[in-house]
Amino acid sequence: MANKILLIEDDAATGDFIAKGLDEEGFVVDRANNGRDGLFHATDGSHDCVILDRMLPGLDGMAVLSAMRGAGIATPVIVLSALGSPEDRIKGLTDGADDYLTKPFAFAELLARIRLLIRRGGSGPAPATVLRCDDLEMDLLARRVRRGSRTIDLQPREFRLLEYLLRHADQVVTRTMLLEGVWDYHFDPGTNVVDVHLSRLRKKVDEGAPYPLLHTVRGVGYRLGAAP
Repeated sequence: MANKILLIEDDAATGDFIAKGLDEEGFVVDRANNGRDGLFHATDGSHDCVILDRMLPGLDGMAVLSAMRGAGIATPVIVLSALGSPEDRIKGLTDGADDYLTKPFAFAELLARIRLLIRRGGSGPAPATVLRCDDLEMDLLARRVRRGSRTIDLQPREFRLLEYLLRHADQVVTRTMLLEGVWDYHFDPGTNVVDVHLSRLRKKVDEGAPYPLLHTVRGVGYRLGAAP
């Protein structure tokens, strides 16, 4: 039986993009374009996951989430938002969201998070908020990165790039994967943006460290890990 998703999103283009992708993956999608209708659909408890935009007409997304949890509805909820500060993410998670995804995002990442929450059935441990590889640590909520005892100051795009690499630690990631996962390019625009950002990130992560963690796999891509 197909999993049923409730998509509460007022932006038609974003909603169509998500719904089309989910439909192609075999999900049944119910949609609402405002908070009040979304809450009405959510209260029947028949959905396996709710994708909830934070900024909604009629009833704000966080108010929808609060009303759901207050009514005892435990359906897993992924909040989508252009608000990505540590305070915004923390509020979303502590107010009852199971996951929090900042716009813009790659559909592949949204799909992976949906499948993870459905597998957990909403009753498993909370999504990881700290990512680690060797002595490198990223706190997703505090937006803080450390290597050993050293704090690393990253620009927002560098942070997203390192987050992607940490989620694929010890795996080879291609330039195309990075363009889609970090820049949301679904084509190769013929730019050296990946190489430029990787070079800057490598200096911040590896300079002064006893051994490198960021490696170039010649002709293939990049890998984050302790061993060459």
